Amino acid sequence: MLDLKTMNSALLQLEEEKGIPREKVVEAIEMALAAAYKKDYGKKTQIIRAKFDINSGKTEFYQVKIVVDESLLKEKPTEEELELERSRKEEEEKRGVSRKAEAEPLAEGEIIKFYFDEDKHIMVEDARKIKKDVQINDEMVFPLESKEDYGRIAAQTAKQVIIQRIREAEKTSVIKDYGQKQGEIISGKVQRMEMGNVFVDLGRATGILPKEEQIPGERYRQGEQIRAYLYTVEETPRGINLRLSRSHPQFLAKLFEMEAPEVLSGAVVIKSIAREAGSRSKIGVQSLENNVDPVGSLVGQRGVRVSTITNELGGEKIDIVEWSESPENFITNALSPAKISAVEINKDTREAKVMVSEDQFSLAIGKGGQNVRLAAKLTGWKLDIVASGDKTDDGYDDDE
Repeated sequence: MLDLKTMNSALLQLEEEKGIPREKVVEAIEMALAAAYKKDYGKKTQIIRAKFDINSGKTEFYQVKIVVDESLLKEKPTEEELELERSRKEEEEKRGVSRKAEAEPLAEGEIIKFYFDEDKHIMVEDARKIKKDVQINDEMVFPLESKEDYGRIAAQTAKQVIIQRIREAEKTSVIKDYGQKQGEIISGKVQRMEMGNVFVDLGRATGILPKEEQIPGERYRQGEQIRAYLYTVEETPRGINLRLSRSHPQFLAKLFEMEAPEVLSGAVVIKSIAREAGSRSKIGVQSLENNVDPVGSLVGQRGVRVSTITNELGGEKIDIVEWSESPENFITNALSPAKISAVEINKDTREAKVMVSEDQFSLAIGKGGQNVRLAAKLTGWKLDIVASGDKTDDGYDDDE
């Protein structure tokens, strides 16, 4: 039996919380009921509609027929013509021929004709015996017999439609909500780990932290609270896909935005980031206000701001350098902590030769070439480090 009180309560919830008008849900219920009735009792070409009374729970069914006249109809084909048409279609299917070409536009005054089907058409002269003022293409409605078991079917259908609408509304709401959070840091609890991927409970949805987006060496425990950068929100056939990252360069930028008010306010701008997650990063920053120190803003008093972020990233070292419009100055800053003697640039090839004293050479290159590699990525220039008095050089491209 249909619980009208519960149903009305569900419809009210959909309307108030999800923004779906009850009329739309009732319309969906009626369409589902009409389809079920047609499947069980109707014919293939019949047009069947249902009228569901939300107050009484009763459903009435109707058959609809379109009013036509001779001018709209084709001559009924003979059995031989029908057999030829069937043979032609079978042959086309075997050969894989598609007839879904775009229809040519109708000429002015042209009418599409069709065969008469007594299950969905009624001749105008017969229609006017029932209703005198009926016109061509009007609909004639004929009540259908109500079936005893359709109280139960109506209850099941209504329940299924409401559940489906709630799911659809929830999906739409989640996409809208998290779509606004895309490009931001969000937090959640580690739900489970599968095949190296971490699933994170975000409250209204579950995000995935893929293995390649994790900080190398990090370990996660079930129930642990973590923060990550939400970089993708997409709807797929299997549901909503919320992809998270802790290795993305923008995760670092957003952490500084949270820690440094100067970055949040726009007084200091992060111009570029080069990151090898879990190991070392370089950030180029610029101040838009004369009285604000860009590097000091991110480092914080006694290094408290950068230390907080380093701890969040599992000890990742962070070099904060001042960005400059001058390539020579920016390259010099980017290669910190090494002291640079001179920089020669080729603007056409975006290559720079960087001279350092012999005692600064290894520092400029860094362990495993990391310092020069990150500096090249940060500046966008190919860097050749040359030690004074030494012909040996070591070059790194920003794409390496």
